[in-house]
Amino acid sequence: MHEPLSIAVIGCGSRGRTYARIAVDLGHRIAAFADPSPSARQAMEEIAGADARTFTDADSLLAEPKLARVAAICTQDSQHFPQAVAAIHQGYDLLLEKPAACTSADVDELSRLAEAEGCRIILCFVLRYTPFYRTLKSHLDAGIIGDIISIQAAEGVGPWHQAHSFVRGHWSRSADSTPMIVAKCSHDTDLLAWLADSPCRSVASFAGQSHFTPEMAPTGATDRCTDGCPHLGTCRFDAHRYLTDQRRWLQMVRPDADSLSDEAIIDWLKTSDWGRCAYRCGQDTPDHQVVSMQFASGITADLTMTAFDTGRRIRIYGSKGILEGAMHADGRDPWIECRMHEGDTTALEIVEQDTGGYQGHGGGDFGLIEALPALLDTDTADSRQFTEGHRIAFAAARSAEQDCLINLAPDH
Repeated sequence: MHEPLSIAVIGCGSRGRTYARIAVDLGHRIAAFADPSPSARQAMEEIAGADARTFTDADSLLAEPKLARVAAICTQDSQHFPQAVAAIHQGYDLLLEKPAACTSADVDELSRLAEAEGCRIILCFVLRYTPFYRTLKSHLDAGIIGDIISIQAAEGVGPWHQAHSFVRGHWSRSADSTPMIVAKCSHDTDLLAWLADSPCRSVASFAGQSHFTPEMAPTGATDRCTDGCPHLGTCRFDAHRYLTDQRRWLQMVRPDADSLSDEAIIDWLKTSDWGRCAYRCGQDTPDHQVVSMQFASGITADLTMTAFDTGRRIRIYGSKGILEGAMHADGRDPWIECRMHEGDTTALEIVEQDTGGYQGHGGGDFGLIEALPALLDTDTADSRQFTEGHRIAFAAARSAEQDCLINLAPDH
């Protein structure tokens, strides 16, 4: 058994509050938290309790002597690196939201600094901790399909998720965050590096923005959904859906979403980024991208990111057979099958776990926090383990932008 952890939460948005709730339910303690939003701080106080110290910004918290063993950094992408550096210098171990930093060089610097200071960095690559990917990995490691030859993977972001986060939202412009292939799909590049168990040698990528453009806007669409748009109620991306079937997404950007009246939401849509026409946001994010990878072991892989599907799919080709499956796709429960080249096709059992009701990221949110004490207390928590997926994702962004093959220098 591991001792309960003390945690300082920096950034009390959706991710910070989710990790805090799970941590408290598992017997850990929130010692302090910081956020500039009064409503976010109030929401976190209800989770952490009145004994937790409250700060209005990360700098104030990090200026104090070390307040907890772990600093959970759950702020916006551009803030991760400076806050992580400050926390490492204060002696914290880190639970760090992905991406770790906004450039590949800064990711490498964090790894170097943590190693020099003797701190642990646990990246929130929560998909590693889902029953789906743990089952997949265990069968691969057991050699069920022989040697891995190649991997095909796909992430369907989902049309509304794309519009909410990457067209209207915080990740709509790379300069304010990170390229979308890093912000959204570093999960997937991390998984591919983890499954291939080999450094990546070269990357090529192509991306495009085909749908969320002014040219694709419905005729007569207004700049805001609240400006008397003639497509109110018929456009798939009508922001008034935040009042009805897409209301859960409001909770991602408004901690007080559950207490807002419909009138208050409409007033907010009149001025907020999320009330803009999804075809007139000026974002630079692609709505589809493909990434091809070659690993040092000889394994090849490709990843398709698209706004116009939902869930993750994977097919792994081995010398003896094929493993394939999907998670949160096609309205089905997660599934994995093994098809032998000379033999039967077998459905593999995905061993579920009790997540205490937390189903976020296929149970990965709970799985990560449950595993956190062990990750921090064992030698397996190598701070460099998170760099490979980042290197691939940043290389993919550069390849798509420069229309070239990116050769990666050996990292091991």
